[in-house]
Amino acid sequence: MTSSDPVDNSTAAGVPAVLPEAVASFITQYPFPLDDFQLRGACAVAAGRGVLVCAPTGAGKTVVGEFAVHLALQRGGVCFYTTPIKALSNQKYHDLVARYGPEKVGLLTGDTSVNGDAPVIVMTTEVLRNMIYAGSERLDNLTHVVMDEVHFLADPSRGPVWEEVILNLDPSVVLVSLSATVSNAEEFGGWLTTVRGDTDIIITTHRPVPLDQFMMVDRQILPLNDPGHPEEANRAVLAAAARAEEKGRRTGPKRTDVIARMGAAGMLPAIYFIFSRAGCDGAVRQLLVDRVRLTTDADRDAILRTVDDGVRDIPTGDLGVLGFRQWRRALGNGYAAHHAGMLPAFRHIVEDLFSRGLLKACFATETLALGINMPARSVVLEKLVKYNGESHVELTPGQYTQLTGRAGRRGIDTRGNAVVLWSRGLDPHAVAQLAGTRTYPLDSTFRPGYNMAVNLIATRGYDAAQQLLDRSFAQYQAAAHVVEQASRMTRRRRDLAGLEKDLAGQLRSQHTDLTSRDVIEYAALRRDLALAERKSKLDSGSQREKEISNLLSSLSVGDIIALPTGNNPDVAVVVRSDSDHRHPRPWIVVEDGWCGPVAPESFGNVPVPVGHMKLHRNAGRSPKRNARAVASNLRRQRVDRPRKLKMKAGGGSSREAAVLREKVHMHPVHSLRNREDLVRPAERVVAARRTLDRELEAVTPDSETLSATFDHILDLLVELDYVEYAGDPLRENLQVTTEGERLSRIHHESDLLVAQCLRRGVWDDLDPAELAAVASTVVFENRRETTGRHITEVPTEALATAISAVGRIHGELTSDETRHGLPLTREPQTGFATAVHQWTSGAPLDYCLRAAEAAGSQLTPGDFVRWCTRVIDLLEQVKRTGYADSVRAAARRAVPAIRRGVVELGATS
Repeated sequence: MTSSDPVDNSTAAGVPAVLPEAVASFITQYPFPLDDFQLRGACAVAAGRGVLVCAPTGAGKTVVGEFAVHLALQRGGVCFYTTPIKALSNQKYHDLVARYGPEKVGLLTGDTSVNGDAPVIVMTTEVLRNMIYAGSERLDNLTHVVMDEVHFLADPSRGPVWEEVILNLDPSVVLVSLSATVSNAEEFGGWLTTVRGDTDIIITTHRPVPLDQFMMVDRQILPLNDPGHPEEANRAVLAAAARAEEKGRRTGPKRTDVIARMGAAGMLPAIYFIFSRAGCDGAVRQLLVDRVRLTTDADRDAILRTVDDGVRDIPTGDLGVLGFRQWRRALGNGYAAHHAGMLPAFRHIVEDLFSRGLLKACFATETLALGINMPARSVVLEKLVKYNGESHVELTPGQYTQLTGRAGRRGIDTRGNAVVLWSRGLDPHAVAQLAGTRTYPLDSTFRPGYNMAVNLIATRGYDAAQQLLDRSFAQYQAAAHVVEQASRMTRRRRDLAGLEKDLAGQLRSQHTDLTSRDVIEYAALRRDLALAERKSKLDSGSQREKEISNLLSSLSVGDIIALPTGNNPDVAVVVRSDSDHRHPRPWIVVEDGWCGPVAPESFGNVPVPVGHMKLHRNAGRSPKRNARAVASNLRRQRVDRPRKLKMKAGGGSSREAAVLREKVHMHPVHSLRNREDLVRPAERVVAARRTLDRELEAVTPDSETLSATFDHILDLLVELDYVEYAGDPLRENLQVTTEGERLSRIHHESDLLVAQCLRRGVWDDLDPAELAAVASTVVFENRRETTGRHITEVPTEALATAISAVGRIHGELTSDETRHGLPLTREPQTGFATAVHQWTSGAPLDYCLRAAEAAGSQLTPGDFVRWCTRVIDLLEQVKRTGYADSVRAAARRAVPAIRRGVVELGATS
């Protein structure tokens, strides 16, 4: 990295002329010189300061984490290296073992324990959280903690765990936080400094391998970001798109054509992102049908040796169920799929082969972008829209950057390639701007829960627990109540004065007539605009969903609607209506043949009725079976297709945003070519002033604070005897009961429901298979809504009774939660119960997958392994927290019964 590279070191010191001894010895381990941001991070850690490093994927931010490992070993301390998922932990463990040897490195991932007394332990963040609450002796000598992929703090399912760890770690531990590039890194770093002490914020947007952007239109690969002729490049793309439109090509070339064209252009190996498991598998089948081969004979032989070695322990019968022969043939030809629905052992083989350069094309879902070490020369994005679990939404700039970050192999490629496939309505200008936009916000998902509440009361007491919640990043972002001592006010004013001085110096160096007040005013306007747009989105959401619900409930069979998919929207026909006006879910068939039920939350805007067509009477009885014929007929219909369906703006707040947007565009700073260089320090001034004003206002907490939610949780736990008053009924006198101690050891999304089931004995006296099945009801979550008739019976009467009891206890619990104004515990699901019962009883894989399908759960082998692993995780906790000897014994016997065959391989791969 050179001094001209774009880097924002908000509070980071520069690289010293003479490196600390520990840093100097560390850099000799690498065959290449470290970049400035890596040296800055290492120097900060060597000086005993925390560090937040924000850098693009592939920039090498993990080097700073590896220095923390090096320093801990050199100084006789202990370093924990945490990651969000087991796959990343396994990968980092092998990397560190290769460098330091197996005797110095351990691995803890919940279901795997290797060398747990080593001075360096790689672990999932949940393991560290549990160790903190348990008061583990391993924390006594802990000197450094690396939090890799710390932006996972924004993940709703895992994020709260990260915040718990950051808040509960001993202040003496040096925290090294590694993050993707986020737009509010300064805010997050400011919070880390508040709760952890001095933390250097190091931000770089520099990519070690520059990225070129292309759009493929009708088998042509055209540049989007030609720095010498940007307008010419865009005109060429638009002209090619117009020609393709005239030819009637809907979405450009098929996947075989894309791979062939990229191979001819020297752009392989490539990761081809398709936001669908079925789409990834379908792409591999298409290449097989078209007899595509991308490997030499030597490569093919090396691939097949690796494959055969990797599946040696999988039973032959299971390999048939897994489609092994076709999968092996595709790998031998140089291509494969990669998604969460695959068997973990298969995914591991794909990752290994791709990282060795033996595979030339990998069709992947976005999960591959999560830290897995699979760099490629090129990345292909088939679409810029993905399903987020509720509706189809456009990729954010942060997601685009994360995905394209895989393009360009350091030390191999001089440039990386991002290729977006053209489709109707896609704006080349918008695509070209995606990579340069740093607008991925890191927002806290931290909320107190039942397990957290009893652990905080047990380890800290009520007052200290409240103070911890008040120090959370969620509370920091909410700006409702951040408790700080009066001495912090002086430091805030001093910091603000320094930031204002820096801004003034920046203005002088730019030789502009604008003053600091002008730039600060502009920065404040941009912040106000962002807040107004966020408020507008929230205000309009509920009204829009009501309008969508009314429309869906009014549709009749044969009605044709235009879907809100942007320019030139797709159309769909209703094949099965729904008379439920509160929760309508009509079935539709789209032009491309997709068929399924849609709910109001499936759409970001209101669909528009555009016509009607006659349907065969069987279309509604078997919509999926007749989808292709219906879609073909639909495409022949002549309907008045709207040119575009834009998102409706929301009321007053959107008018406010329009006014602010006009002010921003008319402001003199907005027309400056170098405005971002001036605005960035001004934004820090605005944020610092806002923080100071907030702290001076002495805001009184309202009913929406985390502290208030915590109090509501405690009220319910008192009612249920998990906590009690020791003396007068004052919150500071709360203490954990024996039942609460058991709850403190249940780490699960439905922790209180599990605790209640164990406490009331409804899982007692079940055999191991029955216990695994009933435990699955609070673990399993079907990926899609089930429709039609499915088998709801379970194998034994005892299991049916236990499942019924779980449902009854859940109903009582949600009634209590409603009364206390708390979020409702997720409803149990039975779709995996029979499958895991049969597997635990020794049935083969194909039998269990058919049982799941009969219950309305469409599971891939990878899904099956993942849910079995989740059931094992819960049963391991039941072994320690169950009240009755019978339930603990059944859990002990169930775990090895489940952990066999493909499930055992999934846990170790």
